[in-house]
Amino acid sequence: MFVKRNSPNPYYPDMGMFLILIPFISAINYYLTYSNIRLDWFLLLTFTIDTVQGYFAWLGVRYFILYLDKKLPFHKGALRRIIWQQIGVLFIGLLIISFQTELVSWIAKGKPAPLTFYTLDLFIIGIWFFVVNGVYIGLHYYHQWQKAESRQLQENDVQETLSQQILLQENYSKVRGLVVRIGKQDTRLSYEELAGFYVDDVYVVACHLEGKKYYLDQSLDKIEKSLPGGVFFRLNRKFILHQQMVSGFKRAEHGKLQVLLHKHECFPSEIPVSRTKAPAFKSWFQPE
Repeated sequence: MFVKRNSPNPYYPDMGMFLILIPFISAINYYLTYSNIRLDWFLLLTFTIDTVQGYFAWLGVRYFILYLDKKLPFHKGALRRIIWQQIGVLFIGLLIISFQTELVSWIAKGKPAPLTFYTLDLFIIGIWFFVVNGVYIGLHYYHQWQKAESRQLQENDVQETLSQQILLQENYSKVRGLVVRIGKQDTRLSYEELAGFYVDDVYVVACHLEGKKYYLDQSLDKIEKSLPGGVFFRLNRKFILHQQMVSGFKRAEHGKLQVLLHKHECFPSEIPVSRTKAPAFKSWFQPE
């Protein structure tokens, strides 16, 4: 029996389990109830009848549990649901077993079932219905755990996919280069053509290796975010340089650095780097 997707009932993979479990339960009941068991056709007949009765009782209990999944799902009160399920499973299961036993007894013997059935057999059968109920509660929470694990894996996959897409977009943007405006025309410059950037009053200037200057309408902070970090480094509030412009550095007082540059008309021969940025610059200039 499968449950529709729009139903709140979980799917219980229990059919094969109980088709095997019920005959096994019947065999244990025989072992606990009868001290002298003879292997003959009468035993086979009674065992078959008891097993069939067990199947009918289980189907009644299963229907009741699926009904509770609709009317009293676990998320509306797990403790109340478990209590009602246990009471209902025990009552319905024993009622079906008792009715079938009385019916078989009247058909076969013309009299009611013996008193020992109600004082001993039903007690043992009731214990088994506690087990059956526990199996269904366990199946429910196992199913919930599987759904949670599956949901977490899906969320991780989505997050990883988004992260990869963002990374690809960032890398693609950084590989494409910088778009600058020359008159009314937009031109894309490769990052390898650029010596660096500096702030000139209210403008940011991009400097070509050949000395050409391009005035940009973006802030230095925004430009820094679009640049490939392994190639460019922001030395201070005013300068971002391409690695091909840096010839070396020397240590200054108080942990500061003086970055040495190749000759270029846009930049001085030395640019200071603060003590706080010095370790990052050294790692960038001398990667491990």
